[in-house]
Amino acid sequence: MANQDSLFAEEKAFAQKHAPLADRLRPFSLEHYVGQEHLLAEGKPLRQAIDAKRPFSLIFWGPPGTGKTTLSRLIAHNSNAHFITISAVLAGVKDIREAVEEAKQYQAQGKQTILFVDEVHRFNKAQQDAFLPYVEDGTVTFIGATTENPSFELNNALLSRARVFVLKDLSEQALSNLIERALSDVEHGLGQYQITIDDHCKELLINAADGDGRRLLNILELASELALATNEVQPVIDESILEETLTQSLRRFDKGGEHFYDQISALHKSVRGSDPDAALYWYCRMIDGGCDPLYVARRVVRMASEDIGNADPRGLTLALNAWDVQERLGSPEGELAIAQAILYLAAAAKSNAVYMAYKQAMRDVASEPTYEVPMHIRNAPTKLMKDLDYGVGYRYDHDEPEAHAAGQRYFPEQKQEVEYYQPVNRGLEKKIAEKMAWLKSRNKSH
Repeated sequence: MANQDSLFAEEKAFAQKHAPLADRLRPFSLEHYVGQEHLLAEGKPLRQAIDAKRPFSLIFWGPPGTGKTTLSRLIAHNSNAHFITISAVLAGVKDIREAVEEAKQYQAQGKQTILFVDEVHRFNKAQQDAFLPYVEDGTVTFIGATTENPSFELNNALLSRARVFVLKDLSEQALSNLIERALSDVEHGLGQYQITIDDHCKELLINAADGDGRRLLNILELASELALATNEVQPVIDESILEETLTQSLRRFDKGGEHFYDQISALHKSVRGSDPDAALYWYCRMIDGGCDPLYVARRVVRMASEDIGNADPRGLTLALNAWDVQERLGSPEGELAIAQAILYLAAAAKSNAVYMAYKQAMRDVASEPTYEVPMHIRNAPTKLMKDLDYGVGYRYDHDEPEAHAAGQRYFPEQKQEVEYYQPVNRGLEKKIAEKMAWLKSRNKSH
C-alpha cells in the first residue's frame, strides 16, 4: 500500500509539473487571488462566508477566465470541504448520482462536500432537477459556474436555492499582477527561467488577454517557450515573439452569449441615441469578434423600422440595400455598406410612431373578439356575394373630391375608431402629421 501511495504521489507531482501554467498557478488562498475586489473586499458577504468557513450554495456568473473555477476551489480548500467537480458539457444524470453517492460517504465521516458544476447552463431541466434534493438536504453545497445569464438558462427552482454572484473582466492592474506572479513564482510559475518583458510588451499582452486571466497565462506560457528557444541564458519576451504568438484575433465575442447580446444592445441604443461614432464602434467590435455581418444587417433593418420609421423612410431602403450588398458581395464591401447604413440611421430623424402603433394594434387584436369585416368594404367577386350585399355602399376614393371618401368608416362596426398611428413632429412625419390632420378634418365635416 505504501508503494502505491508513493507511486500516486509521484504521478501527481509529474502531472502538476507538466500542467498548463494557468493550472499550476491556481491559488488556494485569497492572498494570491487576483480580481473581483467587489466580491472579496472586507465585509462583503462572500468574503465573510469564506473567512468564517461557512460556504453556501451559489452561482458564479461571468466571462471566461475571470476566476470562477479558481474561486470555487479556494472556497472548498479554505473550508476543508471535499471538492467534486463535473462539467455540464460532458456529464449526465448518471454522473450527478455518482457525485452524490461520493458526497454521502464524506457526509457520513462528518465532512462537507462542495459539488462544482462547470458551465451549468448546459444542463437541461431534468439534469438541474437531479441534484436539487441533495442541495436541500445538505448532502452537497452546490456551486455553479456559467458564462450565460442565469435568469435565462437556469430553472427557477435552482435559482431560488443558490445566490448569484457576478464576476467581472480582470482589470489591467489584475492582469499585470498575474504576469508578475507568473514570472516570479519559482515553484509553480516561470521564475526559474528569469524571463523578462518590458512595459510596452506587457501592455500588448494585457490588451491581447482582453480581461481573461486564463488567456493571458496561456499566451504568456507560449511566448516564454519561444523566448527560451531563442535565448536560454537571457530569455526576453519582445514584440517579435508576441507577434508570432498572437497569430489570430483574441478578442472575446461569445456568439449567442451574454457579450453578444450586450454588444448588439449597445449598437442599437447608440443608433437610437443619434450617436454615429458610438454605433460604428460597437459595430466594429462585433465584426472584429467574428459576428456574422448578415445578423447585424438584419438588426439594422429592425432599427430602421423601430427607431426611424416614417421620419425618414430612406433609412429602411438603405438598410435593405446594405443587407443585399453583404449577401451579393460579402466582405469587405458588404461590411462597409452596413456601416454606411448604421451611420445614416444614427444621424437620421427619429420616430418610433410606427413601432408603437403596431404594438398597440397587436395588443387590441389579441385581446378583442374577432369582429367581422363591414359589408361595404368587403370584396364581391361573385354573383352570390353581390346578392348578399357585399360591397354595397362603398365609395371609391378616386371618384371622390381630393381622392378621399370623407367620412367613410373602415373599422369593424362593433369597434370604436382608434388612432394607433401618431406621427412625431420630426422629419417626414411632420408632413405626414399635417396630412392626417387634414384628412381627419374632412372626415368630421361629413
